[in-house]
Amino acid sequence: MWRSLWRSIDRFSPQYFKYVINELRGIKVVDRSNREMVIDLMQSIVETVTYGDRHDPLIFEYFMEYQVMAEFVRVLRISKNSRIEATLLQYLSIMIQNIDSEHAIYYCFSNDYINNIITHPYKFDGGDLAPYYISFLRAVSSKINRDTLCLLVKVDGDNVISFPLYSEALKFARHGEKMIQTAVRALSLNVYNVSDHTVFQFLTSPPVSNYFSDLVQSLKEQCISLDTIVHANNETSPQGRIKDIQLDTDKVVDDLYYLKDIICVGEWRLSRCVMENLLKLLVLPALLPLLLFEEKSDSSFSAVTSLYIVSRILQVVGGRSLINFIAGIILYPYLASSKEDAAQVNNCDGTSDSDSFSRYISKLEAIVYADFESEGTENINGENSLGGLVGYKSCDSPSVSCIDYKKCTKRNGILGYVFSDNPALSLSSLYLLLILAESKDCDGFLSGMIRSIVLPHEKIVNVLLKVLANPLHTVLTYQQTGWFLEKWLGFQGMKLGNDCSMLFNTSYEQSRVQLQKELDGPWFDYIPDTLRNEWESCKKDLEEPMNQKDPLFALELHIGQQKDNSCATTSSVSWQRMVDAVKDFVLHLQLKALIWKQDRPDKLVLDVETLSTSESWKTRSSDHSSANFGAEVALGSAFSCRIAFSNAGIRDIYAIPVSKGKTGKLLLMEKHPFRTQKGVVIAIAPLPGLSPKIDKEHPTWLHLQIREFDPRFDSSKTKSHHSKRSNHVTDGKWTLGFPNAEACKAAQLMILEETSRQRSFVERQIALMLRDNALVD
Repeated sequence: MWRSLWRSIDRFSPQYFKYVINELRGIKVVDRSNREMVIDLMQSIVETVTYGDRHDPLIFEYFMEYQVMAEFVRVLRISKNSRIEATLLQYLSIMIQNIDSEHAIYYCFSNDYINNIITHPYKFDGGDLAPYYISFLRAVSSKINRDTLCLLVKVDGDNVISFPLYSEALKFARHGEKMIQTAVRALSLNVYNVSDHTVFQFLTSPPVSNYFSDLVQSLKEQCISLDTIVHANNETSPQGRIKDIQLDTDKVVDDLYYLKDIICVGEWRLSRCVMENLLKLLVLPALLPLLLFEEKSDSSFSAVTSLYIVSRILQVVGGRSLINFIAGIILYPYLASSKEDAAQVNNCDGTSDSDSFSRYISKLEAIVYADFESEGTENINGENSLGGLVGYKSCDSPSVSCIDYKKCTKRNGILGYVFSDNPALSLSSLYLLLILAESKDCDGFLSGMIRSIVLPHEKIVNVLLKVLANPLHTVLTYQQTGWFLEKWLGFQGMKLGNDCSMLFNTSYEQSRVQLQKELDGPWFDYIPDTLRNEWESCKKDLEEPMNQKDPLFALELHIGQQKDNSCATTSSVSWQRMVDAVKDFVLHLQLKALIWKQDRPDKLVLDVETLSTSESWKTRSSDHSSANFGAEVALGSAFSCRIAFSNAGIRDIYAIPVSKGKTGKLLLMEKHPFRTQKGVVIAIAPLPGLSPKIDKEHPTWLHLQIREFDPRFDSSKTKSHHSKRSNHVTDGKWTLGFPNAEACKAAQLMILEETSRQRSFVERQIALMLRDNALVD
């Protein structure tokens, strides 16, 4: 009604604006009867203020004169179960987001208007109010700066005693909705980036600073949950568990990036607060299993999960202080010095002095915190350096006593995992050492130790090659091992010694034999396309930069490291076995090119043009090549038989096996009702996998196995092999009946001969790849 009285007046005019304000001021209580009118009034005010901020300064003068922000606060207080809070918060969010004038923002934030709206006793009873409330808080945080921040905090002298925007937002930090969690984190970063000395003092002092310990504790709980999934001994399939850990690790990585963002604000007290909690609550508990002291406190994580956590922390959070702390802890068992503390480091029998280790940890922490308080100092020298901590400046110094390498390999600590029989532990520990050795932020003393103790030795390559040559491992294990061989050989510029060369040749021959076996399998017709597909994929994986590699591979290896040696013969299982054999062979072929310094082409080209595809069609009618369901084709040399369909009973049919190049199929046809020399195709099955067998008790019956599994092969997607995998697909079965045993035997031979022609084409197509000098040619 009030709108109709003012239709003749411009709705963005000051007169209209004053009228709307007066209407709102006349509201004494908000209930269901006037709720919609109040909403319309607030909407008009917000729209007009937003317009006036850009086009008419007089409107905002009225906004201040009539104290509209105070009216919004009053509307909140006089609302009686009208559920108007969400709408009011939404309109305020829109208004604040769209106001650009610093003068307007300053007014809105003054006189405790915003704080009163923030601290209003809302009822978050599981409804939809929380998202609107958090959106409002985030909108406010996006407009604060060092000049307006003081309007939102309460002080006592020089000390901040209250900051409602921040404190109320943190109450939703662990909300179940991801959107709200994200908004809270964005708000907190907005606050950190504009805070001054007094606000930082408030943020990093208890109880407000408990947010950081709660944050890291929550991250630790996620890692414990992750470890539980990794070691779960239940009926969940490995693929199902891998999907679960992928979801969990995504959450872990998100939290780590948030911690990284906080540290990148660059305020030393904030950084120290985060780092202190990260070291004590997560990093140290994750590092302890990697030291394997004789007397050690129980850890929350297994070794493989610890290696993942530490590697991820290094990748995401990083930084000089953290990298050196982790390197210093990992290398502790291998440090020795004439000083009293270091003299008790770790004797070759594996014993250790826990008091000495505690003092060592305390000194490491002191170096980390001093690094933050140095406010960007490029180098910390003297007693505050890692070399100074253990008494040396470099591992090349005459006074350095690095433990003998042969003894180190038998000792506890990180090398105990490097030489583990468990590939997941071996590869993940090597990856951690590579991160540290390659980091520019790692102290020269520590990186020198890593390079002198671990990296140059051929024994590491020997360990990798043994994994590669073990036929019991999965193709995923081989692929990850191949990546390390690629990096290790390239990193050191090494050549394989005789023993290592023999190991690789054995492994290569195993992969070639396994691929040759698949030529007799039910999916040999897909081998050429899979070879091309996997060649590009493998080359990309091997050349993946170290800083882009996801350490999640360690957890995936642990879950899926046991090869499925079941006797299952479904087409889906056979399909994956063929794909794995191709992956393994392609991996060895590309590693062979690296080892023997051969060229490794970007794409694999199979020479199919020189192969004749016509010989198998000399006795077949050309109309069979494109025959599909319902097509009319010449019966020709098709054999007659009978078949029973579950929904159509017994039918008299003709069958003919045909092949062209790498494609082969068995056509089932019914005789055309009018054309006696023609048949109508009623069913088609691929020749590979038919495995025709004559029934022992009924020699006139021919049993055929039909591939029902559809791999959905797409040569443009290198990972398509896994997209439709299922081990529960039931293959089809056909039984053909013949008038006598001789006819049945002849039909079996015809199918086998045509399948052999198809297989011969595929064998010729990949023959060059199976030669010893394949890549040379």
